[in-house]
Amino acid sequence: MVVGAFPMAKLFYLGIRQVSKPLANRIKDAARRSEFFKTYICLPPAQLYHWLEMRTKMRIMGFHAEAIKPLNEDAAAELGANMLGEAIIFAIAGSCLLLEFWRQKSSTHRREVARVATVLSLRDDVDHLEDVLDELQVQVQAALPRDTLDELRAELRAELREELRAELRAELQELRSQICEDPYEPELEPEPQSLEAPK
Repeated sequence: MVVGAFPMAKLFYLGIRQVSKPLANRIKDAARRSEFFKTYICLPPAQLYHWLEMRTKMRIMGFHAEAIKPLNEDAAAELGANMLGEAIIFAIAGSCLLLEFWRQKSSTHRREVARVATVLSLRDDVDHLEDVLDELQVQVQAALPRDTLDELRAELRAELREELRAELRAELQELRSQICEDPYEPELEPEPQSLEAPK
């Protein structure tokens, strides 16, 4: 994102510069037409800039000039209007950059807040699962040990076997008593009659 941001910033700055040029030209025209604007807004910054520039150049060259001749009024008005136009262009571009910086910062802040909220939610879930796990461990420890359960199963099976044996014995005795009370008496079959003719 950073690699793509710098060419876009340059292009954006050039666009602002082109849009702001008509504004700077209007300022120059106002400086030429209005005496108040020229005297109090354009001339003081232009003369100050000229004085600083000449002082710096003289010092670099090794001269110590006591007095620097000010610019004439027309050149100072032109220079002041150019400076004011450039200052406006710079102010607009700087405010756009600050706005973009603020937007990026707020976007980063929103992402960070969302990330922190996600982490806190996950921590709450982990804490809840740990609590549930602790409860289950307590329940398991409170339950009967496995050996005891196996012993209880063996005892229940033995009791069931004894009960079944007792019931089967009772049924067998009942059957025996029924058999002894009702002796089996076979029915006599009729004798076969002969088919001889009577004499």
